Amino acid sequence: MQATQTPPGTVAKPVIPEDIARFETKRRSIRRSVRAFLDREPQRFQGSRVLDLPAGQGLTSGRLTELGARVDPFDLFPEAFRVQGLECRRADVMEGVPVEAGTYDYAFCQEGIEHFSDQFKALRELNRVLKVGGHLYLTTPNYSNLRAKVSYLLCESELSGRRAPLNERDDVWIPEKADGAIYFGHVFLTGVMRLRVQARLAGFELKRVLPTRWRTSALMLFPFLYPPIWWATRRSCRKALARHAHDPKARDLYDELHRLGTNRDVLLGSHLFLEFEKIVGTASGTQVPPAGSDAANCSA
Repeated sequence: MQATQTPPGTVAKPVIPEDIARFETKRRSIRRSVRAFLDREPQRFQGSRVLDLPAGQGLTSGRLTELGARVDPFDLFPEAFRVQGLECRRADVMEGVPVEAGTYDYAFCQEGIEHFSDQFKALRELNRVLKVGGHLYLTTPNYSNLRAKVSYLLCESELSGRRAPLNERDDVWIPEKADGAIYFGHVFLTGVMRLRVQARLAGFELKRVLPTRWRTSALMLFPFLYPPIWWATRRSCRKALARHAHDPKARDLYDELHRLGTNRDVLLGSHLFLEFEKIVGTASGTQVPPAGSDAANCSA
């Protein structure tokens, strides 16, 4: 499916408004980390087919198109898309993306998974539209960093002292012209372990934790909390390994979980920026990959 009305074999040149492009220069914006990643690996996307969902205002769609990718932007609210030269179409990942299975080489899901009421279903749909061996890049506010852990402990708030605990007034809204669609703010924020296992069951393998800006508050907590976190994670994984000593793949799994749970980009980063690879299709039902075979290099 074509995202723009351009001749076959050509890619429209996008026009990115300056006020959107400025997000890539803001120190606190995840767009800055995504742009840095694209700048490091530009050849990866040249000539590839890419899904951008949710596309938002279109910044990443525009940048990928500049790199020579053929991008299909989709969003629950396509009217927010502002990049000229590309067409954003409406899609609700809960209902399915209107493309055939195995269409894309890459998929970007930025700041979206925390809004999805059924994250496993969303991941299965993203798996469906990717080719085997295709990669999913997922970003979300980091509920696994040290600041978030302490904030949740204190009052089950994303930012204790600055935001109220999760509630229907501050975190949910229903646009007037959205055909009943509900925007679930950060209602479904999730941590790296839950994302990993849901992606695993959806047919993905975690390949890398990509770097994002480290939070100052998390850095301040790091010397005090890292040692007990390292010890508790290690002890939990060793106890689990003892229960599954007969499984030759168990050690790989629990070693990976320990590395992920003590990864500095996980504990300090403002966002999670994860790269997954599709290794199993789910079009005909969930097929769980073998336990313990995730990539060992899931640290940045």
